[in-house]
Amino acid sequence: MKKTLSYLYKKEKITMITAYDALFAKIFDDIVDIILVGDSLNMSFLGESDTLSATIEQMIYHTRAVCNGAKSAYIVCDMPFGSYSTPQKALENAIRIYKETKADAVKLEGGAEKAETIKLLTDNAIAVVGHIGLMPQFSRSEGGYKVKGKDEISREKLLKDAKAVEEAGAVMLVIEGVKEEVAKEITESVSIPTIGIGAGRYTKGQVLVWSDMLGFFDEFKPKFVRRYLNGAEIVRSAVRKYVDDIKSGRFPGEEEIY
Repeated sequence: MKKTLSYLYKKEKITMITAYDALFAKIFDDIVDIILVGDSLNMSFLGESDTLSATIEQMIYHTRAVCNGAKSAYIVCDMPFGSYSTPQKALENAIRIYKETKADAVKLEGGAEKAETIKLLTDNAIAVVGHIGLMPQFSRSEGGYKVKGKDEISREKLLKDAKAVEEAGAVMLVIEGVKEEVAKEITESVSIPTIGIGAGRYTKGQVLVWSDMLGFFDEFKPKFVRRYLNGAEIVRSAVRKYVDDIKSGRFPGEEEIY
């Protein structure tokens, strides 16, 4: 059964994971509530150093693939950097996403300054997931990935941003890289579900990038990531065995030939 917003709003804890293709989307589909087609694919899938060069065409391509693989999860498509620089541009690109994929919602980064954009999208029947706190698309202008909510000014801004995003009509709110006590306060101050990533234990749900969580990206591990599998080493070991079997003549064997 396809998961809906009304279903998600009733969940005690909401589970979200990223996916970028039909294969992994199908694996995750009946386990998690939400699949995020994140612009993080620009780093974990394409090998770039940040998310900024991701394009609307890339996001549509990967979202279509995820929608082909997942039949029950709620699907959210990230709007990439530059695709929502003005409200009208955001509407045009969000309409493209809705027309060319089966995404249930789009996600964009920004607080009070994006309220007008969020309202325009929601007024045009496009569900929006907000994203405040540490915003990867701001990493270059801010000189890196910096935790938010460390002082009173930052705390007040985050609370203001959360309320503005909610009042503009967002259906959900991702809170990234925020001190736990501030993320808790935000969660208690809004009526829409909050999804945390590096925001502590008190949000309504959690999200991780699949390649971080399953240990396929092993160059470094962010503090907020818990690895549930040493995926990279498991795959390397299997590929080594495959290579050995070819070189030794064990593959193909009797059972693999016509």
